[in-house]
Order: sequence, then structure tokens, then C-alpha cells
Amino acid sequence: MKKNKLEIVLYHPQIPQNTGNIGRLCVNTGTKLNLIKPLGFSLEEKYIRRSGLDYWQHLDLQVHENWEQFLNTVDKESLYFFSTKTERLLWDCPYSSNNSESPIYLIFGCETSGLSKEMYKEFNDRLYTIPMHGEHSRSYNLSNSVAAVLFEGIRKLYHS
Repeated sequence: MKKNKLEIVLYHPQIPQNTGNIGRLCVNTGTKLNLIKPLGFSLEEKYIRRSGLDYWQHLDLQVHENWEQFLNTVDKESLYFFSTKTERLLWDCPYSSNNSESPIYLIFGCETSGLSKEMYKEFNDRLYTIPMHGEHSRSYNLSNSVAAVLFEGIRKLYHS
């Protein structure tokens, strides 16, 4: 598989094992991983290395000091946010950008508090969710969510 046009963005990730799993997923799919500080862990932690196994050294990783720094470097029309706080399903996400050269950014909030209030307000029309069954369902594990969304994007972009 060639380098993927999709990029994963984790906003303030808290759990190193999730980030390690997502890093491994990104290496195996040719996807860049963007981390937005503050992080809830050090990138040197053994949990990241253990979850990422020997893949971590091959990861295309960029760490951004804050949301504003990241936002200043991207086309806002290429941003898609994933959260439990919307009714719009991931199947309806266009996975597209106005600029054919621009990556498509798939953005996920932190495990404990999700996306920021400002993101919900500014990007409300770009929010999508993964369907869940049952009244006791709150959310999926972050690394599982990223995998579901990423593979749907790959299917739409490269296998439609």
C-alpha cells in the first residue's frame, strides 16, 4: 500500500497504550500520526514502545505544541472530527478535501474529555460518530475508534 492521504490527529491523548496501538496501525496503513500536546504521558514510556512493538521507529509522527499551531498549518476544509456528541454517522463522512494536495485529517479527542468546546462550536458541521447499540454504550476505546474510522476512509478513498 502506498502512503495514505489520510492522517490521524490525536488531541491531548492520555493513555500511552492507545497511542502505541494507533501508532502501530498508522505504520501498517502508511498513515501519518499527529499528536497535539499536552500529552498525558512521555513518548519515551515503555507502554508506548510495548504497544507499538518494533513499529514505533517506522512511524511518521509529528508532535504539535498545541491546537492553534496545528490549525495554522492545515486547510480547515480537510478536517473531520469524530465524537460521541453528534448524530451524523461516519458512513456519511466524505473523506475529501478541496485541495487535492492536502491530507485529510481525522481528528479524535482525548480519552477522558473528548474534543474541546471550541472544536464542537467551530466544526459542528464536520463532526461524525461511530454507531453504538444500547443505552449502556458510552464510547468505544480510542484505538478501536481510530481503526474503524481509518479503514472506512481507506475503503472510500482507495476501494470505491
